[in-house]
Amino acid sequence: MHLRFEALRQRFVLTREEKRVIAFILLAFALGLAVKHYRDTHPRPVAPPSKKNYHSGLYSPSPAPASRPLFKFPFLPCVMFAHSLYPADRFDVREHIDAFTRQICEVIVGKTAAVQLAIASLLARGHLLIEDIPGVGKTTLSQALARSLALGFQRIQFTSDLLPADILGNSIFDRDEQCFVFHRGPLFSQVVLIDEINRATAKTQSALLEAMEEHRISADGVTHELPQPFFVIATQNPQHQVGTFPLPESQLDRFLMRIELGVPDRASERAMLLGMDRREMLKEIKPVFGSETLFELQENVRKVHASSALLDYLQDLLDASRQRHSTGLSPRAGLALFHASQAWALMNGRDMVLPEDIQAVGVAVMAHRLGHDIEQPGQSGRMLADALLRSVPVP
Repeated sequence: MHLRFEALRQRFVLTREEKRVIAFILLAFALGLAVKHYRDTHPRPVAPPSKKNYHSGLYSPSPAPASRPLFKFPFLPCVMFAHSLYPADRFDVREHIDAFTRQICEVIVGKTAAVQLAIASLLARGHLLIEDIPGVGKTTLSQALARSLALGFQRIQFTSDLLPADILGNSIFDRDEQCFVFHRGPLFSQVVLIDEINRATAKTQSALLEAMEEHRISADGVTHELPQPFFVIATQNPQHQVGTFPLPESQLDRFLMRIELGVPDRASERAMLLGMDRREMLKEIKPVFGSETLFELQENVRKVHASSALLDYLQDLLDASRQRHSTGLSPRAGLALFHASQAWALMNGRDMVLPEDIQAVGVAVMAHRLGHDIEQPGQSGRMLADALLRSVPVP
């Protein structure tokens, strides 16, 4: 019996190398706890925006939301605490987006909510449709967005006699080269304002489908890539006005959001009357950040975390729309709602999507996709989307 016990004891005796490994693990564990305690008692101050941080690829939302524990057990790799639980760079993201928003709101006064939705559409890599009466600042908003990011800007006025080649480009015979040379149209720009899109015929409207979905166009059997980023802002007159051609559902579905600016309130309108001319203000706009930073922001939008419960809520909205309306929301609409809510969460300094984010962008994303419901005559898409958000419970 004694020999058996001695053999069993010898089996569990640690060698010198094994003791060193265990000592190293315990030391790393203690060091990780010390770092975590120091971070808790000495919060890191928010640094001012730095261009170097954006081009060094340091910032990104943390891989897990701060409201839930990153690790299931506290003894998992402690050396990751400082990097994962305290991503200070997200504060720089918030400050840059806030500066971007403030600069545009200095030009478009009294329309902060609409400006924020426009910025969310840009960060989510979507396209924006603005439906309103003339003279409320649709063109000014588009130019302010482009100038604030130092992006190329082109404005295309749609009319009833406009042809697809007028916006895509033409192949013209070059006598010196003895061949046809493609001359790019105004669509080859980073920010394209399409003014009064429903003034053009369906043939010209359909020329935008490939460009908006795939960021490229085809002409004479050759595919031409569009510059990046590519952001289309289209304005639309109310359909009851004379000389308008309603956009088909396939074209409307290409727009991530549809917003309305409306007339400003009395105080904002007084500030406009007493302030500088908007055209002069546009000339004085300085870029807040460039296209490279915008690319990084758009990449980080897709990294914003969404829990399973949040995705259940989003799918409940999609299912409810398909049960209550003849067409309902398409899978593309579901992706648009998801990406827009991710952008809204990032704009508010969070690395996780909340139901409030979906509700904040829900009407702008869903209204123009539900507005053509033939089973609900007399109801606008905005009313249908609002009723959908109010009726579907949050899990």
